[in-house]
Amino acid sequence: MKILLVDDHALIRDALRGVLKELAYEATVLEAADSRQAMSLVEANPDLHLILLDLNLPDRDGFAVLADLRRLYATISLVVLSASDDRDSILRAIDLGALGFIPKSAPHDVIVSALRLVFSGGVYIPPEALARTRAETRETKAAAQRPFSPADCGLTERQIEVLALMMEGKSNKAISRLLDVAEPTVKHHVTAVLKALNVTNRTEAVIAVGSLGWQLPRIAER
Repeated sequence: MKILLVDDHALIRDALRGVLKELAYEATVLEAADSRQAMSLVEANPDLHLILLDLNLPDRDGFAVLADLRRLYATISLVVLSASDDRDSILRAIDLGALGFIPKSAPHDVIVSALRLVFSGGVYIPPEALARTRAETRETKAAAQRPFSPADCGLTERQIEVLALMMEGKSNKAISRLLDVAEPTVKHHVTAVLKALNVTNRTEAVIAVGSLGWQLPRIAER
């Protein structure tokens, strides 16, 4: 396993390196202090498994870096680890394709658990992003009756595979390649998944699945 840490604070990188070695001792951990170094290392190491990205970088907006990484390297998993932990930032990062969002203020054991979840194929979303707004409180009764599995939503096996890849932040193009199906077919499946979850976009889908605690299949590279 090869992991890239992108953070301009050496002490933060040292701490994260310790956490990663705790979870994956054999992992090769690369480090970048800014977006330029990060892009150079990603280009030189296309076999990266995971990028841990700080949003507050000295040379470029972190969200712009996130968007570029997801567009150029869609098969590499990416998790945001940031001091900014407001709901809007969390939802924006997930919407741009991040596999998770870990606040730097989180306790050590929470960071460990979050990374362990990501390593196992899950998506970590902090509790504050799952908090209901006043408008959402009207859905409380319906939420109590949510389905226990994807199949309960009426999703087919293929649609469940598409949902699993959506949870990994994969684009329609990447899903098309991984599942060896036409991109228009993927778009059709994504529409069906959103309808089944009663959401309108990928961000809401990730949050909904995260709150439901579904265990989705891992899709191997083909």
